[in-house]
Order: sequence, then structure tokens, then C-alpha cells
Amino acid sequence: MKNLITKMTALTLAAGLAGQAAAEEWNVSVWGKRRAFTEHVEKLAELLSAKTNGEFTLNISYGGLSKNTENLDGISIGAFEMAQFCAGYHPDKNRVITVLELPFLGVQTLEQEVAVSNAVYAHPAAAAEMAQWNAKLLMTSPMPQYNIVGTGTPRKTLSDFEGMRVRATGGIGKAFKAAGAVPTSVTATEAYQAMESGVVDTVAFAQHAHLSYGTINQADWWTTNLNPGTVNCPVVVNIDAYEALSDAHRDALDSSVTEAIDHYLANYGKLLDRWESVLAEKGVEKVEIADDVISSFRAKASDPIRDGWIADMEAQGLPGQELFDLVQSTLAAAKASN
Repeated sequence: MKNLITKMTALTLAAGLAGQAAAEEWNVSVWGKRRAFTEHVEKLAELLSAKTNGEFTLNISYGGLSKNTENLDGISIGAFEMAQFCAGYHPDKNRVITVLELPFLGVQTLEQEVAVSNAVYAHPAAAAEMAQWNAKLLMTSPMPQYNIVGTGTPRKTLSDFEGMRVRATGGIGKAFKAAGAVPTSVTATEAYQAMESGVVDTVAFAQHAHLSYGTINQADWWTTNLNPGTVNCPVVVNIDAYEALSDAHRDALDSSVTEAIDHYLANYGKLLDRWESVLAEKGVEKVEIADDVISSFRAKASDPIRDGWIADMEAQGLPGQELFDLVQSTLAAAKASN
């Protein structure tokens, strides 16, 4: 009897240890505060916990683990298991996905942004480059086309852009530079202070960021249709952590991505619906840029920047033309399906 009790106790302890081993908590590094831009990460945490009966959880930290510009570095050394970053923060580290930040690509909806991002993320060149940082591309953070808020007299023509100090990163920054503006790449969390202190005259953001970072509170005007492009901000996971997951937990993660993105799109749609009321409430003038101005802007910024990007990528041994063509063919297919 004594031996039987001993064996049963050992089995109970072993089962308990196995249960502990099965439990998984990942640290996730994002920044700012919970907002439309992070809703897919929040939904992913909810889905994982539900699908695994609480055995796989995400500990989402808003700035407590790393600076937003250092999240990819943190992933590379295993400081945390999941993170969000924007390609424009360090284009030399994620050259392939910067194709998605080229100006005037023609993306019109968030669904189209998801489609082109998924296509590029699935390209072998993107996977290989991210693997250098021990990172696996998990999902995008689709954002609408950027527009600018500013103070004082609205900027309506290309000559108005001359000397304009604008917070803009990546391809959008290059587009404004081509039009004579002076872009600065202060991070999103620094944009309000930069605007308040006069470091910049204008800030280019998607709607959610103008709300989240308070730039709309200082704005006298907002461009409704400039639409020079957007930024690409993937969510990545540490490859070692991903491969160490049990099959069940890995399946739960992979199968939750589409659901998380669908939730993100629905939530962002609600934000866009109330954007007009926010502008009216704060007395922000809506500035519509004339078609001929946009055409001139595109001529200065689109073709030269695109051609330069392709040449630069090809010189570095990356398939620049192939990646750009992939974006265009995917976008055409997405528009046709609508």
C-alpha cells in the first residue's frame, strides 16, 4: 500500500509538472496605449486564451519592455516573444517590406492593404530577411492612407509644401521631400511634442494616430484627400519561441491571425465612421487638395522614388522589381474581387 501511494503521488506530481510545462506566457512589446492600431494584438490574446483554456496567454506591454524603435532588436535577442514595429523606423533592417511604404501605390481600402501586405510577407525574400533578426512575420497592422494636420494657413499647393516641416517617415517622408518639404522622422509618441514646440509644422498620420497621440487637438486643418501613402507595421514573433510551441499552441496562434485581423478591420471601420464628428467637434477645417496638385505631387514623388527604390534593392541583391510587381498584381486582383 505504501508503494502504491508513493507511485500515485509521483504520478500526480508528474502530471502537475506537465501541466505547468504546457502553460505558455509570451511577452508582447507594443507602444503608446491601447488603440485601433493594437486591437488585433488584443484580440489575438483573447482568442489564444479561449482556444487553449488559458494555457497560452499574451502579456501585452505598452512601452514597458522596449522603445518602439528597438522592438525588432528585442525580438532578435529573445527579450520578448512578440512585438510590433514600423518599417520606417529602421528601413535598413527590413528593406523588403519597405516596398509597401512606397508613395502612391494605389491602395484604397484597409482590405487591400491587408492583401498586399500578406503577399509581401509571404515572399521568400521577406522571410529570409526577417530570419536574420530571428523574427517571423505574423500579421500586418493595416492603416489607411495618411493625411496631414497642421496649424495656421492650410497647405493646398505644391508651393505651399516648400520648406514645410512635416513629421513623416518612410516613403511618405521621401514623397514630401521630393515636393520641397522638410520631413522629420520623430516617432509617433514624440509627434505631439514636436508639433507643440514648433519642431514641425504638420504631422502625417492615419486617423487613429491623430486621435491617440493628440495631434488633432492642435490642428487647425486636415487634408481629406492627399493620400500619399501609408506606413507598414508588422507584428512579428521570435522564431525560437514560435518553434518551441507545442503543435496545439502553434495551431491556435496561426489559426487566430485571420480572426484578429477581421476584428481589427471592423473596429477601425467604427473609428472612421466617427472621424467626421471629431473634426466638427474640434473645429478642424477639412482641406481638399485639387486634382492637378495631387497629380503634380505624384509626378514628383511616385515614379522617381519607386524607380530609385527598385534600383537600390536590386543593387543589394534583393528582387526589387519582383516585389513591386507583386504588390501591383495583388492590388489589381484585390480590386477586381471587390
